[in-house]
Amino acid sequence: MRTRFPLFVLACAAGAAAICSAGDWPQWRGPLGSGVAPDADPPIEWSESKNVKWKVAIPGRGHGSPIVLGDRVYVQTAIPLGESAEGKTETGARHGPAAPIDALQQSQPRDGARPARPQGRPGGGQQLKKHKFVVMAIDRKSGKTIWETKVHEGTPHEGSHEDGTFASASPITDGKHVYAFFGSRGLYCLDLDGKLIWQEDFGDMQIRRSFGEGASPALHGDALVVVWDHEGDDFIVALDKSAGKELWRKPRDENTTWATPLIVEVNGRAQVVANATKRIRGYDLKTGEQIWECGGMTENVIPSPVYGDGMLVAVSGFRGAAACGIRLAKAKGDITDSKEAVAWRYEKNTPYVPSPLLYGDALYFLDKNTGMLTCLNSQTGEVNFGPQRLEGIQNVYSSIVGAANHVYVTDRKGRTVVLERGKEYKVLASNQLDEGFEASAAISGKEIFLRGNEHLYCIAAP
Repeated sequence: MRTRFPLFVLACAAGAAAICSAGDWPQWRGPLGSGVAPDADPPIEWSESKNVKWKVAIPGRGHGSPIVLGDRVYVQTAIPLGESAEGKTETGARHGPAAPIDALQQSQPRDGARPARPQGRPGGGQQLKKHKFVVMAIDRKSGKTIWETKVHEGTPHEGSHEDGTFASASPITDGKHVYAFFGSRGLYCLDLDGKLIWQEDFGDMQIRRSFGEGASPALHGDALVVVWDHEGDDFIVALDKSAGKELWRKPRDENTTWATPLIVEVNGRAQVVANATKRIRGYDLKTGEQIWECGGMTENVIPSPVYGDGMLVAVSGFRGAAACGIRLAKAKGDITDSKEAVAWRYEKNTPYVPSPLLYGDALYFLDKNTGMLTCLNSQTGEVNFGPQRLEGIQNVYSSIVGAANHVYVTDRKGRTVVLERGKEYKVLASNQLDEGFEASAAISGKEIFLRGNEHLYCIAAP
């Protein structure tokens, strides 16, 4: 029996306008912000020769997830123009994500001041190239490009991790406009015909070891929220979605963070939750005032928080492991040591890059970026199963998604394992495609949209 979610929960989690239907996937992590498509029923089996409705090449590179609105799919991408900036060399690290901050730890200031901007490791002499930054609208039925709008052209001021891209954020829609965030390249509002309505430039981020940018914006009602955590001056800002005018801006004191904020309604008021290394924080969406904060995460926070049935769950997993369940109705002030507000903590096998899936009261997450899966009860922190090795799943960057009581885990080599949702571990299918996947899937109706390193797939039964 498929779990049904009340429409008011959808509105609270997604913050999308009424024109977005419950069947859309309007933002990073879907309509609930949890990775679940509550009204979808996609296939559980596919291959290059089975249940691929269409497969189209996407120019350039981008690890942002696709979003789905009605009969269209929207993606962001950064397309190199083949031109190099004279004298500019890429400074992004050219190694895996397992140990990114040794040099930084050796240079922490004694007086508590922010350390100098990290320079990163040389990128093998590679030069930074000029890119055009593009938003694309794709026909859901055919895979044909409806429009392609260039919102910016220029050379990035610093490099990216070898596994990263200059278009790693996901777009978001309110049903009338598409908002595309390219970090240091700007925030853009386009109408559904691809016309640029407004744009905002927040400056240049100084990312830890030039690892690249990745957080997406969040949307609720008329407010569009961006978290700007880097090695310079940090802030969180809310903008009026119709014109891009700032509603409020609050300073933050954080290390570089890649986690997308989550907006939920608690006790009748919307609040923004931002996961980060030093503190998880909740802000009043209307005023920007901080409501609560909680310590306990690890360094290099990437996973986004999830929320359901009054419980917020935040996780991180670099150089340690941390997960905690927070009763948001009880959260006020510093709740780090509050047993009333912090329902549980779990300190092993948590993810580094992939965000968790919250499906009902089942919380699914991976150990680091591996194929080791754990499932907890989100209300109590008790273990349902795991860590359990997913056969055939290796290195994973994409986040877990769920629909029709099925759980989907996709790795970087193109394999997706499908599980039955429940307290016990049960594999239903294992599927292989001929492409690597870093971006998280989008699910809508009877279709799954998988963005590979070169192509966008639409998976659907005939």
